[in-house]
Amino acid sequence: MGRKIKNREEFADFKGAAFKNFVEHGARVLICSGTGCMANGAMDVYNVFLELKINVKFKNTEKDIALVKTGCRGFCENGVLVDIVDDGVTYVKVKKEDVAEIVESHLKNGQIVQRLLYHDPKTDSRVEKNKDINFYAKQKRTSLANCGHIDPESIGEYIFVGGYESLWDVLSKTPDEVCKTVSESGLRGRGGGGFPTGRKWEFVKNAEGKKKYVICNGDEGDPGAFMDRSIMEGDPHKLIEGMITAAYAVGADEGYIYVRAEYPLAVKRLRVAVKQAEEIGVLGVNIFGSDFSFKIKVKEGAGAFVCGEETALMASIEGERGMPKSKPPFPANKGLFGKPTLINNVETYSNVPLIMKNGAQWFRKLGSPKNPGTKTFALTGEINNSGLIEVPMGMTLREIVFDIGGGIRNGKKFKAVQIGGPSGGCLTEEHLDLPLEYETLIEVGAMVGSGGLVVLNEDTCMVEIARFFMHFTQNESCGKCVLCREGTKNMLKILEKIVEGKAQLSDLDLLEELALAVKDGSLCGLGKTAPNPVLSTLRYFRDEYLAHIIDKRCPAGVCSALKMIEIDEQLCKGCSKCARLCPVGAISGEIKKTYKIDQTKCIKCGACLTACPFKAIKEV
Repeated sequence: MGRKIKNREEFADFKGAAFKNFVEHGARVLICSGTGCMANGAMDVYNVFLELKINVKFKNTEKDIALVKTGCRGFCENGVLVDIVDDGVTYVKVKKEDVAEIVESHLKNGQIVQRLLYHDPKTDSRVEKNKDINFYAKQKRTSLANCGHIDPESIGEYIFVGGYESLWDVLSKTPDEVCKTVSESGLRGRGGGGFPTGRKWEFVKNAEGKKKYVICNGDEGDPGAFMDRSIMEGDPHKLIEGMITAAYAVGADEGYIYVRAEYPLAVKRLRVAVKQAEEIGVLGVNIFGSDFSFKIKVKEGAGAFVCGEETALMASIEGERGMPKSKPPFPANKGLFGKPTLINNVETYSNVPLIMKNGAQWFRKLGSPKNPGTKTFALTGEINNSGLIEVPMGMTLREIVFDIGGGIRNGKKFKAVQIGGPSGGCLTEEHLDLPLEYETLIEVGAMVGSGGLVVLNEDTCMVEIARFFMHFTQNESCGKCVLCREGTKNMLKILEKIVEGKAQLSDLDLLEELALAVKDGSLCGLGKTAPNPVLSTLRYFRDEYLAHIIDKRCPAGVCSALKMIEIDEQLCKGCSKCARLCPVGAISGEIKKTYKIDQTKCIKCGACLTACPFKAIKEV
């Protein structure tokens, strides 16, 4: 990598070399190599490109072709993505069998392969240019700006696009000035709580003691959430630059990036990035020739959801079991190894270099007055365009679901969105025009959380959704405090009774009472937010709970215990095949006459459904 950079002139030389390398490599073909695309065969696609691009010149010019493995582009529904940068064209759902056609038709002769373009479900047409894809049109990608566009394992490419540039200005300021800029930007913690970032930095800066730590919380455990993972995989140097800035501001000389072990690609790329930063003097002793020194260690977590809570996370780093502690004292005063500690999540740190480079007012203009900047969301569920998005704070749910997300799949009707994962709550059709902000979501019983957005359609059972998330949080409870340990267990039992059709109205009252008790009395954020899915579904979908309890019916037809299997008299031919295959003898009748099902004996195994050759047996 060469010697360490000690002054701006050497940095300019390094950037110039990176620019030269960038340009000389020729026409860029970007192959998305985030976890999602890797699972879909990105490496197979990349390897076939390597084989076929030998002696190929871009569109019969003298321009060479540069193959680049990038991080996640966000358009996960359509991976593997292949981007021909010079022409602004993205191919979707690319398989290794498609590579030869891309090389021959597009790279050699400039003919776009129409069948591999994105198909817009709204217009029923193929989209040739990236800028016209509805998924990206309303996004404002800032913290994700480099993801999918640069090689995450190249510090040269990061510096070429402006990386580590703001660090020179940071090192020329005082820690007070850096904290002031972050405070004036209005940046709030993107991990879910929304606490003012600048204020937290000031707490740590002003804490007594010479030894201080900076921690990045990359323990992203919410089901369906992958925002932090994508940044760590696609733009690790931006995270590192944000941590260096934070360490300088608060007076820390050591930092940890805590990452789930289930994110092996993120761990690998972070370690590569840390090593590269150390080699050129961005990390280590006397950074960029200054008096400031800072080192970073990448720490793998064992996958416990509770370790996303800051005190449990620190216990895990210390080698202890990941369990939360009472606060105060807060980490700002007594954190890792008993020293003042700053903890922010990946997305929060990734916003810092942009704020330091462009100024606090630039950041404030991106979002809403009380919620400046952008927020990343993992958009999943029953939606046409699922993936990772970044939008200005304050954008409405309607714009996200129907403009960016392309609407509900298969023409189904929108029912709700589960926002914030197991810690969040449900938003309904009446909330479609609600601006997504910290305060507005809390008012309606939900929260931003880490940024999971699961879109649900009319066929979703909201009681089952509540049961699913309660099962997750109950399973992930560390068990330290009684209210969380026992409260979530008993809430789960009641929800299971409801979906099995065995509950009474008194169980509903007990469920709500338990939820409020667990919310008020639990020690950490896991327990305090665990009841949110239950409370929000009770608030907006109580009629579904009542249908399960009183009518013994699941309105969505999802809960198997409440389904009835019946024989259509008009279609039944009396062949007896269903009766012969029924394992409990619940079906009776005579040959060539209509058979009937004894509902008191039926175990709803479905054997008769698949056995009937006349499709006379149906679930109702």
